[in-house]
Amino acid sequence: MTNAELAILTLVAEQPRHGYQIEQVIEQRGMREWTEVGFSSIYYLLKKLEKEEMIEGKIEEAERGLARKVYRVTQAGMEALHTAMIEALSEPQPRYSSLSLGLGNLPAIPSDEAIGALNQYRHNLASRLKNVRGRWKAQQPLPYFVNAQFNYSITMLTAELMWVEKFTGQMEVYHEQD
Repeated sequence: MTNAELAILTLVAEQPRHGYQIEQVIEQRGMREWTEVGFSSIYYLLKKLEKEEMIEGKIEEAERGLARKVYRVTQAGMEALHTAMIEALSEPQPRYSSLSLGLGNLPAIPSDEAIGALNQYRHNLASRLKNVRGRWKAQQPLPYFVNAQFNYSITMLTAELMWVEKFTGQMEVYHEQD
């Protein structure tokens, strides 16, 4: 199961929801910081999970407006969710990032361009960190598990920012010696 499928399945398992409600929760919780669920993919993923009998959808009349298809988790979905959650919480996954690829191929570009790119990366990372912190603060109070997601993201972004700053400083010293 992909991270995006697991995220959608989890939200439906929490309570029956229709697609737009799922989008609202994704936004409220800042879930796009830790999983790749695009707005346009929510309905695709719901249909896929429904086809795999992880969830079932039923058209329900709305108090106002049009009827909506509301999704509920099935027993098979709960079992798959349980298995996937145990795996996610117990098995570290490899991280494949473009930064790692760039670092592994630094000799391919001049060091002054690498330093410029790393400084841009650092700037973008600092902006992202500020954004995540702001979203977390603005949405309080949150359930403990949502706070954990934000806290984890902020911890990882902070560590990465510190590492990039240190490495860029080392690159600048190395570049001056050339």
